[in-house]
Amino acid sequence: MWVLRKLRAGWRALTSMGTALVLLFLLALGAVPGALLPQRSLNQSKVDNYLRENPQLGKIFDRLQLFDVFSSFWFTSIYALLFISLVGCLTPRIVEHIRSMRAVPVPAPRNLARLPKHAELVVAGTPEQVAGRIAGELKGWRQVTRAVGGDGGGGPGGTVEISAEKGYLREFGNIVFHFSLLGLLAAVAVGKLFGYEGNVIVIADGGPGMCSASPAAFDSFRAGNSVDGTSLYPMCVRVKNFQAEYLPNGQATSFASDIDYQAGADLVTGTWRPYRLEVNHPLRVGGDRVYLQGHGYAPTFTVTFPNGQQRTRTVQFSPDNLQTLLSSGTVRFDPPAGLYPAKELRQHQIAITGLFAPTKELSGTLLSSSYPALNDPAVAVDIYRGDAGLDTGRPQSLFSLDPRLIEQKRLTKVKRINLEAGEQVTLDDGTVVRFDGATPFVNLQVSHDPGQVWVLVFAMTMMGGLVVSLVVRRRRVWARVTPEPGIVGTVNVELGGLARTDNSGWGEELDRLARRLSEAEESGS
Repeated sequence: MWVLRKLRAGWRALTSMGTALVLLFLLALGAVPGALLPQRSLNQSKVDNYLRENPQLGKIFDRLQLFDVFSSFWFTSIYALLFISLVGCLTPRIVEHIRSMRAVPVPAPRNLARLPKHAELVVAGTPEQVAGRIAGELKGWRQVTRAVGGDGGGGPGGTVEISAEKGYLREFGNIVFHFSLLGLLAAVAVGKLFGYEGNVIVIADGGPGMCSASPAAFDSFRAGNSVDGTSLYPMCVRVKNFQAEYLPNGQATSFASDIDYQAGADLVTGTWRPYRLEVNHPLRVGGDRVYLQGHGYAPTFTVTFPNGQQRTRTVQFSPDNLQTLLSSGTVRFDPPAGLYPAKELRQHQIAITGLFAPTKELSGTLLSSSYPALNDPAVAVDIYRGDAGLDTGRPQSLFSLDPRLIEQKRLTKVKRINLEAGEQVTLDDGTVVRFDGATPFVNLQVSHDPGQVWVLVFAMTMMGGLVVSLVVRRRRVWARVTPEPGIVGTVNVELGGLARTDNSGWGEELDRLARRLSEAEESGS
C-alpha cells in the first residue's frame, strides 16, 4: 500500500500543470546549447574544429552530449517526461471540456438581482406567451424552458423560467487546442523515430552526382531510431550548374542551381527530369525533400608524372571565410602502376594542400580572397611527396593531411608556390603539377520527415483553437416570468446574466433583450 501511495503521489506530481510547465521550460533551456554549439548531425567538421581549438572545454561538452543535444539521453528524457506529463495533464481537461460542452443549461439562481447583469420589467401576456417571445429572441442559444410555479404542478399560468447559454464554441476551441498539442508532440516524435537526414557535397558542371539508395552515399547521415538505412527512397541527382548573386561587399543575395534528377520509375527508364533548386524551394519527391544548403569551390589539379602519364582530380575545399569563400583543402594522387616498384609506390604519392581564393588578393606572397565570385581563381599550396595515407584503411580528414605522416618524415614538402589558373610547376624529379581552375560545388541535404505535414496541421489547428478559446466568451442568461399579482394578463419579467470568463463587453446582449421586450410591449399597447 505504501508503494501504491508513493506511485499515486508521483503520478499526480508528474501530471500537474506546474510540472508540465517546468519540463517545457527545461526543454527550451536544453535546446540552447544545440543552437549555440556545432552539432554532429549538422556539421561534423565544425565539431572537430571546436574540439581541436578547445580541447579541455570540448571534452567536457562532449561528455555532456552537448554536440548531440537533440539525440542526447537527457534531452530525450525531458521530452519523454514532458509528453507523459502533458498526456496525463490534458486528458482529464479534455474530458472536462467535452462534458462542459454537452452540459444542459443550469436552472436559474434564486435571486437574479445579485447577478452582475440584471433587468426587470412588466410585460403584457401570459407567462407561456412571454416565455415563448423570450425564447425567440434567444435564437441560437442553447436553452431550456422550465415551468416551476403556479398551483404547484407547474401548469398554465404559473411561473416559467428560461435558462440559456452561449459560447460553447469556446469549449470546442479548448478541446481542439489540447488535442492538437498532443498531436503536435506525437508528430514530432514520429518524425524523429522514422525520419532521416543526409548531407552530401555534389560538384557542379558535369560532376558525378549522387544517388541516395544507401547511407554510404552521404558525407554525413543522421537516422531516426527506427531507420536502419536499408529502405531509403532511391533517387539520383546531378548538378548542371550553380549561380549566385552577390552585393559589392561580398554578401550573397541569392543562390540557385539547375539540377537533373531521377526517382521511382525514372531509374528504370533512365529518364532525367530538370528542376531549379533554390534556397527554401526544395525538390519534393517520394516523401523526401532535397534542400540547397550551401556552396563552395572544388579546385582541379593535374599531375603529370615523369613517364608522361597524367592524373586529374577535382576535390572540394572547405570554405574558411564565408564572406569571401577563401577555402582550404587537400588533394592526393597515387602514381600510375608500373612507374615505380610496388614497394616504392607509397614513397611517390603526391599531396597538394593549401588555400584557394576565387578572386585572388595578394599581400606580397600571402594569398587571400577579395570576393566570393569565381573572377580570378588562384591557389597557394604546399606540395608533398611520400606516403599521403591513400588506401591505408585509416580514417583521415578530407581537407587536411595527417600531421603524423609529416612528423614521421614519411611525407616531405618539396615545393611551396602560388598558382593562377593554367599555371604549373615542375618538381625536382620532373613531375609537373598544374592548377586548371575550379568548379562550384553545392551542399545538398536530403531530408525525410513523415511527421512534418502533421506538425504543420496540428500547429495550425492548435493556434486556431487557441484563438477561438480566447475570443469567444461563455455567457449565461436566465429569465423568470411570473404572473403579476392582481392584474390578469400581465407578467413580471426578471432577467439575469453572467459571463463565465470575462464580464466586460457582453452586457449589451442582455440589455438588447430587455429593450426588445419593452419595445414589443409598447407597440402592442
